[in-house]
Amino acid sequence: MAHATRIEDGIVREVIGVPDDHDATESDAAIEAFIHSIGLSGTWIRTSYNGNIRGTYAGIGFAYDSEADVFVAPVVEEVEETLVLEPVS
Repeated sequence: MAHATRIEDGIVREVIGVPDDHDATESDAAIEAFIHSIGLSGTWIRTSYNGNIRGTYAGIGFAYDSEADVFVAPVVEEVEETLVLEPVS
């Protein structure tokens, strides 16, 4: 099974599987044509579970860097919090 991502404003908004029995898995243009033929709109490009295409498997919220042609995972910032316990009266 091939996988495709819908890109909007440089961000991955959806990831779907595409059956292998279609020629849609060979190129971005073919995969986008197949997806449009089943009634889904938008800009769709391929992604790969094993990272053979575009560096890593894309997830929802990943950025797509079109110049480098790679998906970039979101950065999670660590936040240090202090827990203050106050006695209950």
